[in-house]
This record gives sequence, structure tokens and C-alpha cells, in this order.
Amino acid sequence: MRKDNQDYFQIEQLHGNKLILSVVCDGMGGASAGNVASRLAAETFIQTLSDQPSALLDDELVGDALTDAMMAANRVVYEGAKAHRDYKGMGTTLVGAVTREEKSHIINVGDSRAYHISGDIIVQVTRDHSLVEDMVARGDITREEALTHPNRNLITRALGTDEKVGRDLFTVELKPGDRLLLCSDGLTNLVSDEEILQEISRYDDPDKCCEMLIHLGLARGGSDNITALIVDI
Repeated sequence: MRKDNQDYFQIEQLHGNKLILSVVCDGMGGASAGNVASRLAAETFIQTLSDQPSALLDDELVGDALTDAMMAANRVVYEGAKAHRDYKGMGTTLVGAVTREEKSHIINVGDSRAYHISGDIIVQVTRDHSLVEDMVARGDITREEALTHPNRNLITRALGTDEKVGRDLFTVELKPGDRLLLCSDGLTNLVSDEEILQEISRYDDPDKCCEMLIHLGLARGGSDNITALIVDI
């Protein structure tokens, strides 16, 4: 429902479509600055990965490649914020993946998420870097209370806000028929994991799944930009 879309996503296929690079970013820092941050981060992330294709096929090197790509994205956004007065304070989340037939390597900064869907099971792979997630981990609030907490949109890590930023890395084993979902919090703040699983299970076409997830989020009020990206295995 927002006038400006601060989300940005990108997909790249390499090695005869056997290697899929994907990323979702959710920008912040004012309308124009958020747009710039998410686009710069996503494009830099994918380009940096694309420049080292051999590393992406090596399980020992792909984690470093993802980290390098994240650091490059952080640097571009950070330097852009310093160079342009209108972009001061801009930043963005990032969740990205390098996916092969049997495995997906995932990196995240912020509260954009990756989910692994296998049959009738959905698993949140990433952990939000957010204030409410830290409160849940400490036992200060329950998972249910986190969904409506007034500070649920406050993140503790973002690309571009500092010269260096921490990241989490994950590896997911895949089998034929599995799906990987990358999404911004515009979806997960309004649609539960169980509802996501139900919508994804209804359709074979990943484009239709994404369309229906976004429609469901909009029907709930659509108070934020919603981005959903599905990789079929």
C-alpha cells in the first residue's frame, strides 16, 4: 500500500541453470534512500557472486564467496550514504542464496527471511536480526507477543549503516520437489508460516505461489512492501 517500493530482488542463473543466485533486500532510510540502498545491495551482491562462479560450486569456498558478496554490498551502500546528503542513514536488509540441485547456501543480514519447504513441512532457515527476536531468545516475550510488539520492525543489523556488519550463514540439504522461499518482512509480519505453507502447497507454478502470497498480505492491510521469491528444486 506504500507509494514507494523499497524492496528489491534479483535472480541469476549460471552453469546452464544448474546454479541459481537469488537475493531479496528491504531498504530503509526514506523513500528514495531506501530504494537506492536495496537496489545497490542486491545488484552488487549478485554481480560479486557471478564474478567467482567456480567458488560457488565448492562447498568449502561458497561461504566465503557469500560473505565477500555481502561485504561488497555493504561497502557500496555505506559509501553511497556518505557521498550523497540525500542518502544519509540509508541501509537495507539482505537475504541471499546460492542454490544447486542438492544444496542451498544462505546468508542474511536483518529480518528478511529464507524458508525451506519440503512436502508438508516449512522451516524458517534464517534468524531475524531484530529487537523482538533478541527479546524472544532471552525469554522476555513469547513468539506470539513478538508478532504484535510495537518495536517488531526495529532491526539490529543492516547493510550500509556501518563500515562492517555481521552475517549469518546456513546450509540446507535439498531434494527434488523442495522449495526455497526468500521474502521481506512485509509478508511475514502479516502471514504466518502455516499460511505460507498452505499457499505454496496449493500451486505447482512458483509465480502463482508468489502472487497469491502477496495478495494474502495485501488483504491483511499491506502496510509494508511485500516481496516473495521462490526457487524450485
